[in-house]
Amino acid sequence: MLSGRALALAVLAWSLLKVVVRRLFDGPSGLALFHENYDADGLPPLSPAERAALPGFSRCIACGRCDLGEAERIAASRGAYPGLMTVVLASSRSMPDFDAAALALSHVPEAVLAEKEQTCPTGVPFRELARFVRSKASAALALDGEGSAPADLALAAAAAPPVAALDPSSAERAAPEAT
Repeated sequence: MLSGRALALAVLAWSLLKVVVRRLFDGPSGLALFHENYDADGLPPLSPAERAALPGFSRCIACGRCDLGEAERIAASRGAYPGLMTVVLASSRSMPDFDAAALALSHVPEAVLAEKEQTCPTGVPFRELARFVRSKASAALALDGEGSAPADLALAAAAAPPVAALDPSSAERAAPEAT
C-alpha cells in the first residue's frame, strides 16, 4: 500500500488521467457546459464588459442614503420593491434573481436613479446596474424558451408604470382588503 508522497503522486496522476480521458471522450465543455448546467436556473453568462462592470455595482457599503425618500415607492410596490439599497446589495453580491430585481427596479424611475447616483458616497452606478439587471432578466426569460410565470410577471411589471404613478383612488380600489 502506498503512503505519504507516493500516495499523493498516485492520486494526482489518476486525477490527471481522468481529466485527459474525459476531455477526449466526454461531451460539452466551456460555454456549452455552462449553458447545460445553468440555463435551467436562469443564469445567463456574462460578457467581458458585464464582468468588468460588476466591481462598480458592488461598491455599495449599505449606508442607506439611497433609501431616503423611497417610502412611498416601497409602500406602493406592495412588497415588490424593498428599497434601492436592498436591491443593489442583492443584485451585486452574487448571481441574483434577475426577475425579482427587475420587478423591484421597475418602481424606480430613471431620473430617480440618476439623482441617487449623485448622493451615493461610493458612486454606485444605479442606472447602469438597472440596465444590467433588466438585460439579464430578459436573457433569463429567453433561456426559458416560452418563459416562466414569475419571469413573465417580472418583465411585464418592469415595462408597466409603477403603482405610485397611478391615480391613488384606483390604487386603493385595486388593493385587497386587509383581514
